[in-house]
Amino acid sequence: MKFRYQPAGDQSILVEVSRQDDEETNAKIRSLSKLVEEEQVSGFGETILGYRTLLVTYDPLQLTFAEAVRKLKSLEREMKEVELPKTRVIEIPIVYGGENGPDLEAVAEHNQLTPQEVITIHSSPEYLVYFLGFTPGFPFLGGMSEKLATPRLSNPRVSIPGGSVGIAEGQTGIYPVKSPGGWRLIGRTPLALYDPGKANPFLLEAGDYVKFKPIRQREFESIVHEVETGEYEPVISVKGGNGHF
Repeated sequence: MKFRYQPAGDQSILVEVSRQDDEETNAKIRSLSKLVEEEQVSGFGETILGYRTLLVTYDPLQLTFAEAVRKLKSLEREMKEVELPKTRVIEIPIVYGGENGPDLEAVAEHNQLTPQEVITIHSSPEYLVYFLGFTPGFPFLGGMSEKLATPRLSNPRVSIPGGSVGIAEGQTGIYPVKSPGGWRLIGRTPLALYDPGKANPFLLEAGDYVKFKPIRQREFESIVHEVETGEYEPVISVKGGNGHF
């Protein structure tokens, strides 16, 4: 597994791993990001994760590009010692179809499946959160079955409700907040993935896994109420373990 370092403007370096988008590659990227943040290297700033890339900003008044690359390569050699956080699995309740998932039947028809088969296939795996982006807390999830791959809408919607779950090509994701978007909407979760009023505003983090749990409309409305009143506790477990946080 080789790392490539390329300039990205005059204040950033794009670190790219020369492999396909997979869980092992993403773990390496997250390890390097953790090292950069923990070592607090003078001159380094923000890090931004991608599927197999890491953008590292730096202050050109403190570091040249060559000096910044040398420091990153030095950190790369320490990655074997990095211990990533325990892998969490967050259960995401979702009501599929109807007004909350207006494209469920279109996704089914495109893939020659029934809507129920789409629900079964979509809710079966645990999806890795590769990174957050696009809007605050939007999780780009890996692991969706190719049986559900569906093109984006040719004309994106102007406004999508927060919590909407969509499919775009071979990806699935969750819109945390109301926003425009062109993903095919198959359902909606009542959970708040982004709450700016909390000390940690994000429910999900890169490296987490998501497991969708189909629910009915009545349960959706009940959880919405619990979320609004602060009574709802997300179901979070440790991957490979039995305990809950």
